[in-house]
Amino acid sequence: MEMRKTIVSALMALTALPAISQNIQLHYDFGRNIYSNEEAARQKVTITLEQFKADKWGSWYYFVDVDLSRKETRGAYTEISREINLGKESPFAVHIEYDGGLGSRLAGTTSGSYQQAGLAGFAYYGHSADFSKTWSIQLLYKTYFKDANANSAYHSAQLTGVWGIDFAGKKCRFAGFIDFWRGQKANGHGQLVILTEPQFWFNATDHLAIGSEIEISNNFIYNTYDDKTFFVNPTLALKWNF
Repeated sequence: MEMRKTIVSALMALTALPAISQNIQLHYDFGRNIYSNEEAARQKVTITLEQFKADKWGSWYYFVDVDLSRKETRGAYTEISREINLGKESPFAVHIEYDGGLGSRLAGTTSGSYQQAGLAGFAYYGHSADFSKTWSIQLLYKTYFKDANANSAYHSAQLTGVWGIDFAGKKCRFAGFIDFWRGQKANGHGQLVILTEPQFWFNATDHLAIGSEIEISNNFIYNTYDDKTFFVNPTLALKWNF
């Protein structure tokens, strides 16, 4: 399952003026070609719908990843968040978020859902003088809910960094996020999970961009083949900005 969180622009969250940005992405994933054993069941195609909307109180953001295979829709995962600015000129905001989704039912399981999580905390935004560089840091309390697959509820915390850099006369963009959070092993012991997904885009037109995303993770991918925990999964992608 992919997990994108590029966040369209930290600039929009700093303004009191209504702003909206929406795009759809098509990713061809090379992970299964690189890790033919560990990721033999990994999807090759993911469609992502992403939207950001700012208002006078703060902003809404969500994305939906739909993973596809030749025979079925493998899964649909979403993250939706609301941020409320702490003052008109303040770079700080309250952040509330929900993560969850549905996946293919696997043999021996009782549910095809992903374990849901709720998050709450604070965000800090910044930008360069010309707004060509934007960034956000979020410090969040995270709780996982008990699910039908016998995964127990547990408390966690998450640190997130998000960035966006426009260059070459705004023809190119380097953006992405990095997450650190406490995951939980089957034996109940905690582990540090790291996930980052840097993206590079070349804006061929005002609407169409061509690029790539590289998913880099540790302790994120469920792997029953061996003890490998670190993976690098690149994609080739198209993006249409509405």
